[in-house]
Amino acid sequence: MVRPRKKYTVRDLQLLKGKRVLTHIHVKSPQEAAAAEAAGVDLMSCSFDSPEAQARLPQLVAAAPNSFLSGSTPHGMATQEEAIRTGFRALEMGASSVYCSGSPFLIEAMAREGIPVVGHIGMVPRHVTWTNYRSIGKTVDEAKMLYQKMKDLENAGAYAAEIEIVPHNLASWLSKQTKMILMSLGSGTGCDTQFLFSCDILGDYDERIPRHAKSYRNFAEEHRRLQNERIAAFSEYVADVKEGRFPERSHLTEMDAQLLDEVVRTLTP
Repeated sequence: MVRPRKKYTVRDLQLLKGKRVLTHIHVKSPQEAAAAEAAGVDLMSCSFDSPEAQARLPQLVAAAPNSFLSGSTPHGMATQEEAIRTGFRALEMGASSVYCSGSPFLIEAMAREGIPVVGHIGMVPRHVTWTNYRSIGKTVDEAKMLYQKMKDLENAGAYAAEIEIVPHNLASWLSKQTKMILMSLGSGTGCDTQFLFSCDILGDYDERIPRHAKSYRNFAEEHRRLQNERIAAFSEYVADVKEGRFPERSHLTEMDAQLLDEVVRTLTP
């Protein structure tokens, strides 16, 4: 099978560093992937951390065949061998690169085998028990720690890193200190991509939207409207059946009356 030429390769992204900010959305369904490609979104990411997510990846690739798509690896990969197998599986299923919030130990193994890897610095949700949900890097010690972690990922061979909830002026400075592509999630405009989740953009839930995000639609309200419409339609169907209004003659087929009489005569004792 010959895959279509993607709009971007890793090399293309590296050449764009410092030239313009790319748009970046985490998508959850083929419909969202198709919409993001149609809207001209530069980069996409998706989950690759469960059997269901892994089965969905080829559908996302098919829905957005020209788009650069990264798959996030499972949390808790125990060995470098497991990381390498997971990375190659994602690439074989159509991902352009993989995201890993694990240590440089795992990232280095994948990068050594030529797997393009995105790391993560700042507020890492999977490690939030160490930090709580907050901005990371407001103190001198934390800023130095972020710089060191960024360099550790760079030295491990990551081509990019998500930088989440870091003070925007610090994130801008960090982006200039690395050859990696820094993907800003709530870390300001001085990085190489602006990253948001589709559920935030679409307003796809009832909880308070995170401070770093912006909703452009209210899909939660639309879901409620559609559910009310489902209930109304099903209720009307139940009432029609009870009152004899469904099915109507237009919904039915009919056997020729003479042929039916013949069947009745021949089968009736």
